[in-house]
Amino acid sequence: MTNKLILVDGNSIAYRAFFALPLLNNDKGVYTNAVYGFTTMLLKVLEQEKPTHMLVAFDAGKTTFRHKTYQDYKGGREKTPTELREQFSILRELLDAFQIKHYQLENYEADDIIGTVSKQANEKGWQVEVISGDKDLLQLVSDHVQVRLTKKGISDMMTYTEETLQEDMEITPDQVVDLKALMGDKSDNIPGVPGVGQKTAVKLLKQFQTLENLYDHLDEVSGKKLQEKLADNRDAAFMSKELATIDQTSPIEVTIEDTELTDYKDQKVEKLFKELGFQSLINRVQGEETQEDTQKLTDISFEKVEAIRTDMFTGEDAFEIEILGDNYHTEEMVGAAISNEKGNFFIPIHLLETSDVFRDWAADASQKKYVFDAKKIFVLLKRLDIDIDGIVFDTLLASYLINPSENNHDIPAISHRMGETNIHFDEDVYGKGAKKGLPEEESSWQEHIVRKTQMIYLLKDQMQQALTDNKQLPLLLDLELPLALVLGKMEATGVKVDKSRLTEMGKELTEKLDQLEKDIYELAGREFNINSPKQLGPILFDELGLPAIKKTKTGYSTAADVLEQLQGQHAIIDKLLLYRQLKKLDSTYIAGLSKVIHKDTSKIHTRFNQALTQTGRLSSIDPNLQNIPIRIEEGRKIRQAFIPSKPGWKILAADYSQIELRVLAHIAKDERLQAAFKEDKDIHTQTAMDVFHVTGAEVTSNMRRQAKAVNFGIVYGISDYGLSQNLGITRKEAKSFIDRYLTSYPGVQTYMKDIVQEAKQNGYVTTIMNRRRYLPDITSRNFNQRSFAERTAMNTPIQGSAADIIKRAMLELDKQLEKHQYQATLLLQVHDELILEVPEEELSAISELVEEVMSEAVELSVPLKVDVDYGDTWYDAK
Repeated sequence: MTNKLILVDGNSIAYRAFFALPLLNNDKGVYTNAVYGFTTMLLKVLEQEKPTHMLVAFDAGKTTFRHKTYQDYKGGREKTPTELREQFSILRELLDAFQIKHYQLENYEADDIIGTVSKQANEKGWQVEVISGDKDLLQLVSDHVQVRLTKKGISDMMTYTEETLQEDMEITPDQVVDLKALMGDKSDNIPGVPGVGQKTAVKLLKQFQTLENLYDHLDEVSGKKLQEKLADNRDAAFMSKELATIDQTSPIEVTIEDTELTDYKDQKVEKLFKELGFQSLINRVQGEETQEDTQKLTDISFEKVEAIRTDMFTGEDAFEIEILGDNYHTEEMVGAAISNEKGNFFIPIHLLETSDVFRDWAADASQKKYVFDAKKIFVLLKRLDIDIDGIVFDTLLASYLINPSENNHDIPAISHRMGETNIHFDEDVYGKGAKKGLPEEESSWQEHIVRKTQMIYLLKDQMQQALTDNKQLPLLLDLELPLALVLGKMEATGVKVDKSRLTEMGKELTEKLDQLEKDIYELAGREFNINSPKQLGPILFDELGLPAIKKTKTGYSTAADVLEQLQGQHAIIDKLLLYRQLKKLDSTYIAGLSKVIHKDTSKIHTRFNQALTQTGRLSSIDPNLQNIPIRIEEGRKIRQAFIPSKPGWKILAADYSQIELRVLAHIAKDERLQAAFKEDKDIHTQTAMDVFHVTGAEVTSNMRRQAKAVNFGIVYGISDYGLSQNLGITRKEAKSFIDRYLTSYPGVQTYMKDIVQEAKQNGYVTTIMNRRRYLPDITSRNFNQRSFAERTAMNTPIQGSAADIIKRAMLELDKQLEKHQYQATLLLQVHDELILEVPEEELSAISELVEEVMSEAVELSVPLKVDVDYGDTWYDAK
């Protein structure tokens, strides 16, 4: 068998991977995008090429022997970004885990190492493949040596042989250095002959073959100007050839025998992948990407129970119910399991429904239960008419609090992150996409459910310790976990929707859209497809003569930000923006909400995402009720369809007034801001007075509008550019406004500086209840990334604390409703607002209770103000 050697230009591939992929980092904030891209390339090569030998060559430093010839060699290159430089040590660690030889040589480049090793292998008749992004290496192409060059990123490569090199560039491998000598290379700062580009250089080489022959016959070159350029730059041309020539006799201390590949230890690679957060690559380290047995697991024993017995429980038990989809309100339950110190038990779903033993255990608060996603378990059991109490730990919520930036919190992913690898990922067992389903062999998926339950049991102590170390255990046990059960009740209750009102609104919107279409056609002068940017662009920018702000590959951009910049320049713009808004309302909300109304209850059962946002805010899905647009009246009217579930009841809405600004006043300890809230002043009018140095009577509506923009902008770390865009003023005016604001509120200015410094020191910021958000980019040398992290550092303690406060209010309100046995029911939470349905006779008491509970949820240095109102629909409860 012929030996096959792969030679990789480590610096080139890492560099291209870094710029091809967005900045990625693991849960410790370590940058990994270059390593990830390099690794995908490496795995692909190992899987497809199956080499016998491999070497990755790196540059040793900035200076090489070429600098003696030309001091400015590679001069002008931008400094390697710190975010990339930090990844080279991880790359070497990765190669060590794969047992792949890597090498660098002082005073030489990776090209020289590759050239020398490829020459050795070529002389022995080995098959050699070089992988790089550097065209210099094309000079190595021969009968036995191929060069694969990256074209775009690192996934798209072109393989060069002598034939393809001739086809693509019309030169031979020997002419690569002559080409460089003539046309130069900006990236390496090789001068070449000024004014000679690739086309001219190729033409000359076709005629004269070599640089030397060209200069021997310079008088035969057609064109006097070209002759003069070549003559004047003879020394530069020959120096450029010397610089571009790879040294194939460099004094390396590595031989081709040293590059032999051996079987790497899967465990080392897997462990490193877990540390780096490369979950999606773990399945590939066995060699085949789609093999069935991606990982050998230690055997696990379990009993498939035929009847649920009291001796299965210990008083500290992990419990799980498996569904294959996400929506636990509708998905079929496929199995359940118990895991504890006695062992593991698989339970068919029908036994849960019929077993009094299980019902008693589930309802017994003294029986401690560890689960994954308490809300899911609560709702699934509620579907079986079973109550559950005694949940004392939730693996999902614990993982979310420990790693809020992690986007995968399922049990296998958490387990692998925590070092417990005796479990497959769900897709390895069930498949994914359209092929997802239960395997034919029952024991395989039953065992998987048991393994997941066992992991809940095994991970509990480790995760609890991590939370304790972070001083976050109270955040889990006193806030998030009890809140999960409140949210579960809200989801199970659902909110009633008047489908006929939705249908009526749909008709109203259709009429408005029809009229808008006619208006737009009239303003455009002809009919066209309003939804087609290809048709709209020429009308706006060619026919109507509006200034083209942005172009795409396919023509003019007609994106929302472009249209917004054109407002006021033509009547058609406002019509187009309104048309798009109404169109989205119709398709997303009128039609969308109608599809998710439960056929039996006429209710919508949204799911609250409790472990998603990094600030701690809740979001909702299926449908998303938090994004109903309320800035336009047509959007607000959608709330008319949300009604009480019983006749004679009302919808009550309670909304925190300017909670984030109040939290800012508390955290920043700004006396003037605090005084405004304590005295119940209109904060935007007060800010206008302070910034413009006027009396309250002198504050104009425009002043108040500007003050409002900067008030809320400051909360989000707004820049002068952002404020200028919001207010339609110049950046200079916006900067002046922000400066005056910060002068007026020095406590806010101090907070902004201090919180950024704190984030740089700790790597994270916290809320008033110790929720963390990690900010690895806070020390980035990339201005945009660092600036975003700084704004996030300023905002998260404010927005996150506001989220904590309303969660605390929800818990207390639920307790009070139960304690006083009110019929009123909590239905929804939308940002800073709580929605309830209330019988008419309880309206007065509930209004007082809700206001009291929300305003006293936490004690701040400023009062929390709550606006309460009610009506026949959510819309009426303004």
